[in-house]
Amino acid sequence: MPDPRAVDAFDPQIAARFIESQDAQGGLPAYLGIRFTAYEPGILRAQMPVRDELLTIMGNMHGGVLSAVCDHLLGCVCYPHMQRGQWAATTEFKINLLAPVSKGTLEARAEILSLTRSTAVVQIRVDNDGRPACVAQGTVLIRDPKKK
Repeated sequence: MPDPRAVDAFDPQIAARFIESQDAQGGLPAYLGIRFTAYEPGILRAQMPVRDELLTIMGNMHGGVLSAVCDHLLGCVCYPHMQRGQWAATTEFKINLLAPVSKGTLEARAEILSLTRSTAVVQIRVDNDGRPACVAQGTVLIRDPKKK
């Protein structure tokens, strides 16, 4: 169950804009093919196809790819719950790699466990074709825009 403060702070318009604008964002998330599929109060859901160029020579997805997915969702789940102009920065996260990934699709769910004015603690679960691939938990620092 997401933190009730996150549920109360949820802005569905910001969530919709994140989903609508993800093609224009580029960078590593675009290269990896991470697609946000749904925002709910305190929760972000995403998918990513497993592609050959993301696999190691052993035929399994590199743990760094799974880490990048978790890190991206760790911050992005927070934006519809923050004040306009604020930004999120990951300060730490831990990941447990549970099973090898070699094909199919990743399904990820990020949930805000705790939200304050300056931090959020987020838990992420990534499944691969119906089985747990990894779980992660981390802390995001919520920063106000720099004063000019």
